[in-house]
Amino acid sequence: MGNCLEGRSKVDKFLSSQTTNSVANQIPNRSAHASSLSGPTVPSNDEKFTSGSALTLKLSKRHIVITKFESLCICCNHIVVATQVPHRNAHASTLSSLTIPSNNESFTFGNVLTPKLSEGEILSLPNLKAFTMTELKNITRNFCPDNLIGEGGFGYVYKGRIDEHTLIALRPGVVAVKKLKPEGFQGHKEWLSELNYLGQLHHPNLVKLIGYCLEGENRLLVYEYMSKGSLEKHLFKKGARPLSWAIRIRVAIDAARGLSFLHNSEQQVIYRDFKASNILLDSEFNAKLSDFGYAKEGPTGDNTHVSTRVMGTKGYAAPEYIATGRLTAKCDVYSFGVVLLELLSGRRAVDKTKVGVEQNLVDWAKPYLGDRRKVFRIMDTKLEGQYPQKGAFMVAILALQCISEVKLRPDMSAVLHGLEQHQADKHGSSPSHPEQPRGSSPSPRPQSPLTPNTAAVNISSPLKSPLLKSSPG
Repeated sequence: MGNCLEGRSKVDKFLSSQTTNSVANQIPNRSAHASSLSGPTVPSNDEKFTSGSALTLKLSKRHIVITKFESLCICCNHIVVATQVPHRNAHASTLSSLTIPSNNESFTFGNVLTPKLSEGEILSLPNLKAFTMTELKNITRNFCPDNLIGEGGFGYVYKGRIDEHTLIALRPGVVAVKKLKPEGFQGHKEWLSELNYLGQLHHPNLVKLIGYCLEGENRLLVYEYMSKGSLEKHLFKKGARPLSWAIRIRVAIDAARGLSFLHNSEQQVIYRDFKASNILLDSEFNAKLSDFGYAKEGPTGDNTHVSTRVMGTKGYAAPEYIATGRLTAKCDVYSFGVVLLELLSGRRAVDKTKVGVEQNLVDWAKPYLGDRRKVFRIMDTKLEGQYPQKGAFMVAILALQCISEVKLRPDMSAVLHGLEQHQADKHGSSPSHPEQPRGSSPSPRPQSPLTPNTAAVNISSPLKSPLLKSSPG
């Protein structure tokens, strides 16, 4: 449920197939013709730009260039940047603003409107409870700071308790209550999207939505409580107990099942913001996908993609989606590959504390993924060698396939099948030093119910793997 990237993308009408991004290394001199800061501050969510950055988007036969940051103001945990953006009219220009969370990596362009929401806009969802604000205040002890368990661009998440005295109609237990900030990054549209998707989609690997509250300007959602928090916390939080290899594979399989369910639903759903912070763990480390604010229905009929604004998270978003705004299920596959790399390496998708190529996990890890003798170089040292060399290489190959060119990426059902093969392999959980390959033969592997009865995946070479022959998305 972390912050997300939202970038304005003019697709089909304006956007050509290539996008040029250029980032200046130094702060440009202030132009004598620079405009002053004006207009509203636009909440945003994903990529951090430092002062002096420039971004060029090639639109049709002209360029829109964010020439420079006109002013910089740090306050209230946000960096507010005014940028000069040429208007489509060659003789006019408009000044837009960009708000970037200083402790997260996110951005958006353009003004964000939050339209009013009426009761009639909410789909008929009889399985959800319509909470009153009074009920939620009782559940969370008036949103007591002691019950605050999370915060993001959307607002705050509180731990609450339902008992026979507060809500007799519901089973007693602990819940999570997400309270939207009226001025938050994730506005009305995303709130309604999450309500609609989680109100209708039910799967063991999707977080369960219990109900919602809509009173005046208040927007709240009530979920099942996931006591172990996010995968991000377990992988990256200082002092967190390292996850074992077996748990990492379980989490990957659970997440893959969730994505496979979405992609194979009667009306395909593209998650669009798959990342470690959106994977929640229960008390037994079962993983579930959360935060459906940016989910999107997949293409229908003969369409091969959906054209959208670019939304996602830096380091996780597929490069072809960032470049074109064309969304397919293969964009989720790319993001899944990045999370696999995080599970393997214990490194963040983007880490500004590192230097050079090591800042970007995909760029750093990719050269090692296809070589059985080099995979150990990317493995999380916190595992202390307690993982199967063969299994680690297999997962590395899956990750490599997921982050490959879009036409070569497998679908999520194939990825899930590969992970389940590893889990079913009786040798898969036997630890061995990464530089000492195991030579024993694998046992027969059962088929996943979500995949056709195909031959076992050959992981000896990424170029020979049948997963790379899946149809383009």
